[in-house]
This record gives sequence, structure tokens and C-alpha cells, in this order.
Amino acid sequence: MGQEKKSEYPAPPQYELIETAAALDAFARAAVGAGSLAVDVEADSMFHYQERVCLIQMAANGHTVVIDPLRVTDLERLKPLFADPGIRKVFHGADYDVRSLYRDFGITIDNLFDTQLASMYLGHAETSLEAVVAHRFGVELDKKYQKKDWSRRPLPPEMVAYAACDVIYLIPLADALTRELGEKGRLAWVQESCRLLSQVRPQENYPPLFLKFRGAGRLAPRQLAALEALLQLRDQQARQKDRPWFKIMGNATLLKIATEMPASLKRLKAGKALSPRQLEMYGQAIMAALDEARQLPDDALPVYPHRKSPRLSARIPRRIKALREWRDQVADALILDPALLFNKALLQEIAVHKPRTIEELARIPQMHQWQVETFGEEIVEVLDRVP
Repeated sequence: MGQEKKSEYPAPPQYELIETAAALDAFARAAVGAGSLAVDVEADSMFHYQERVCLIQMAANGHTVVIDPLRVTDLERLKPLFADPGIRKVFHGADYDVRSLYRDFGITIDNLFDTQLASMYLGHAETSLEAVVAHRFGVELDKKYQKKDWSRRPLPPEMVAYAACDVIYLIPLADALTRELGEKGRLAWVQESCRLLSQVRPQENYPPLFLKFRGAGRLAPRQLAALEALLQLRDQQARQKDRPWFKIMGNATLLKIATEMPASLKRLKAGKALSPRQLEMYGQAIMAALDEARQLPDDALPVYPHRKSPRLSARIPRRIKALREWRDQVADALILDPALLFNKALLQEIAVHKPRTIEELARIPQMHQWQVETFGEEIVEVLDRVP
């Protein structure tokens, strides 16, 4: 449990900065017999167009290392460690790290344990690494370098030490969470979720870019054409300047311009979507993009691919309501977020299929094994009671 007295910040950890292939090989050999391997990464997504992993922090057998992949570019020696099912790989908030390690180095992970996910399934309200470490160990992590540019070289020693701090608590944290999950009968829940989490992969940005833009589905076809032209313009500028999209123009800015489609620079300025500097740098190019959208013939305009909701039987909403009420009662008793047990989409799938047996329930693709084993009988009973 958390300690009442909290230290200001942890003492700088003892760590090794790995910048050579020989040092990386030595660490990989030493970690082969480890039961657990703590992992974290630092990337430069806030500073560059194409983000990349700039540091990999790892801890095993009491040894903490910070690997510089900008110096040691061949990380093949690490792949067997990550793929070894006998070594538990401990992350906190693993989704981004799993995608990044696969994207940059082709690293795949077997036997992943996410301490943030575990904390959520124990009903913790605050699940950031800082909050969990403070609660468990009475230590306040210093996060002042969280938004720094990790691609700069040489990195100041205090930034490297900061990065190392993020892994020194992960293994004892995972051990404590595993014990508590086991006591509550929820360990299998987290293990199955972690297996699925280890399989996530990065998404590519293929055109049209509006398909992954929040709010695009509400636009008329010509506004949608304007938005796509603006998104392509932003992408081009970001690539040229080596900056992330948001440092060129924000999503809210592009959506406002595409919605209003101002017919002149004066109207663009009056809309106040852009700062004076953005207006000066991109104003002419934006107007050209909008003119391009205006000149498209009607039959060439894009159409947002709305997913048509299936027509549901009048009985299905009653089933959904019954399932939701049951789920909320269970979640309340377990002190858990209801969506962790069954999200809205899964409740609808169950209601549509209306399984009459546990075997039928298990055949629903979205169902997890732990959900079937723990709640299957109750779900079938709830559906049987719906008129």
C-alpha cells in the first residue's frame, strides 16, 4: 500500500548508458536469465515530422541501462529478449511503446505485463506512473523533462537519469499488482488483455487523410474536399520543416477553415482561425487549396464513408438495457469502470447474437475468454429474463 510520507524525488539511479554494440551485447547476454525485464521508451513525437524512438530504458536483475538507439542503430540483439516467453516484459501504458518498438526496430513482444492496465483492473482512480509510484512507494517522480526533445545530442546527464527513473520501480510494482490481482481473481483478466495489447501495430497515414480526422464525417462533400486539401498542405509543410502536424496548424484550425471556406484572404483573417504568423506563412497556400476544392466537379467530390448502423429488432434495445444495468451493478460491486468489463459495442454484439449457452457466447469474436469464464452464466441468465 502507499506510504503516508513521500520523498521529494528519488535519488538519481545507478544506470549504464549504452552507446556501443559491445555494451548492448553484454547487457543482452546478462538479461537472458532474468525473470522480468522493465521497459520504457522516450521518443521525439513533439518535435519532428517522423517520430522515432530516441532512448530505450531497461532494467533486469538489478541492472538499469539506458540504450541510445541513435548511437547503436542495430538492435537485433534485443529481439530474442522481447520474444522470450519466459521473461516477463513490464511496461506502464504499453500501447505507444509496443507500436514504436515494432515500427522502428521490428521488435515483437511476448509475455507483456502492463502495470497501468493492472492498476485499472484493481480499480485505481489515478493510473499514471507518477500516481501509482507515489501511492505504492511514497516516491514522487520528477516529470520536468517529460516534454523535452529526446532527439538532441548530447543529452544532458540529468535527462538520462530522469529517463532511467521510469523503469526502476516497474518490476516491484508489477510484483505487487500481480499479487493483488491474484487475490481478487482478476490476474487472468489482465494477462489476456496484455496478450492482445502486445499485438498492436502502428497505423500508417494513407490518403485520404480525412478518414482519420475527427469531425470530418459532419462535413458536406465540398467542405470535405477542402479539408483534404488543407490536410495535404499541412502534411507537405510539416515534412519540409521536419515538424509534427500540430506545430504547423492544429486540427481545430483546419476544421474551422474547411467548414467556413472563406473566399478571400480578408475573410480568412476575419475568421481568426490562424495566428498572424500562420496567416503570413500559409495564407496564400490555404487560399489555393480552398480554390482547388471549389473547382472540383460535383462527381469528383469525396464522400465520407459513414458506417450504416444495422437495423435492430425492437427487442435488442431491451436486451442492451438489461445487460447494461447488470454490468453497471457488477462494476459498482467490484469498484471498476464498467467499460473495463464490457464496453458499449460488446454489449450490443451480445444483445444482437442473444447467446443461449456459454458456448454460443464464447463464439462472439469480441468476447475475451475471461469474460466468458467469469460472467458467462450471468449473461445468459440476464438475456433469458428479457421479455
